[in-house]
Amino acid sequence: MKKIKKTLALSLAIAMGLSLVACGEEATTVAETEATTVADTEADTEADTEADTEESTPAEADLSADGKVLNIYCWNDEFARRLRDHYPGFVANDPDDATAGGKIGDIEVKFTVTPSDDNAYQNKLDADLPGNADAADDSKIDLFLIEADYALKYVNTDFTMPIADLGIADSELADQYQYTKDIVTDANGNLKGVSWQGCPGVLIYNREAAKEVLGSDDPATVQEAVKDWDTYNETAKTMADKGYKMTATANDTFRVFSDNVSSPWVVDGKIVIDDSIKKWVDMSKEQVDAKYTGTGDLWGEEWSKGFYPDGKVFCYFGPAWLIDFCMAADDEASIAHAGGWGATEGPQGFSWGGTWIAAANGTDNPALVADIIRKLTTDTEIMKGIVTADNDFVNNKPAMEAMAADTSYSDAVLGGQNALPMFCAGADKIDKSNICEYDQGCNESFQAAMKDYFEGNYKTYDEALEAFYKSVTEKYPELEY
Repeated sequence: MKKIKKTLALSLAIAMGLSLVACGEEATTVAETEATTVADTEADTEADTEADTEESTPAEADLSADGKVLNIYCWNDEFARRLRDHYPGFVANDPDDATAGGKIGDIEVKFTVTPSDDNAYQNKLDADLPGNADAADDSKIDLFLIEADYALKYVNTDFTMPIADLGIADSELADQYQYTKDIVTDANGNLKGVSWQGCPGVLIYNREAAKEVLGSDDPATVQEAVKDWDTYNETAKTMADKGYKMTATANDTFRVFSDNVSSPWVVDGKIVIDDSIKKWVDMSKEQVDAKYTGTGDLWGEEWSKGFYPDGKVFCYFGPAWLIDFCMAADDEASIAHAGGWGATEGPQGFSWGGTWIAAANGTDNPALVADIIRKLTTDTEIMKGIVTADNDFVNNKPAMEAMAADTSYSDAVLGGQNALPMFCAGADKIDKSNICEYDQGCNESFQAAMKDYFEGNYKTYDEALEAFYKSVTEKYPELEY
């Protein structure tokens, strides 16, 4: 490395000298300048070589003391695909199924996948994490993935290792968005997880519907039609008159309102219904009654029908992962496959989701877990590769700002649009100060109860609210309302 740096320094000095020659009148200073520059540069380089090398080219991870099996717990194949496609040296067992695992050097990688439905993934973690420290080496959970809605549940326990204990310094994470750290910082100030992605949200609109109803699919034109909630509701009526639902289901807007609350779901053990949540209920009830939207569940058939032209849905709300990971881009019949979606800011900024890598206490693969975190969440080139290959929004502010300004980058699903500037603007405004460990359970129970209200199974909001309270206190008996 020293020889390389000396050569680069010499080349730089010569290049500087040549440029002076090219300038004509300064040519007489070339010989003196070159000699002085080379000497000074070499002296500085010798003094700084060790520090520069450590900062710019981290040594390859020494995995010799790690175990033979890396066990990863997750709920879908998203992280498995990121690891397969972007971690250097990963050899997959099955190129078509990332969760089939593979090898990193001599270490076998195994995934345990438990879907999130009905709290099943958390139940699996709750069953297996307490005995992890005493489990046989090859059976230990080494890392597991968590979401924002329940991150604190695990962050505030000894089941997760402080990232500092893996040897990862704060300075290595300096370019990451602050909110991604806040979500996984425990009550004692310890960072307990790291994410490769940021999740600012946008309004994702059907370009053909925009052209037919609004006269243009230009993002600025669409934004004017959805610039605030009153205007959004007026546009919903216009869309309905032309045969389009504004959204597939009322739940499409829920995350926008729930991300803009002024209070957590639970304060001092008591359930709180925030004004922003109530506003969502009132708007959704009006839209369902007017048939501007439906009542289906997210991820269900009614919701995903809008991914196709015959679904006649104008817009969805979501982050980058929703656009390319969830909207059926691989299906030739879908709107996404044809590049038929566009993105604009929408009535209100928000974020939704995100996946964090947590190191399980008791892991026998600390060096590999640390290296995976470093490679996938701090290596700028690898993270840029995730953006270009997967159109994910990554957790690296300088990298994202550079790509937002890169005219060569575009998202095929969005018809060649580069939506990164609006994602970057949204990421800087994300505030997760009102999250709590009960978010997933409260969100799911509230949406389920309000669905019954929207469909007329409960005559009043108060009846639906009582059903919500009953459901939540069955999940969390310690809560009151």
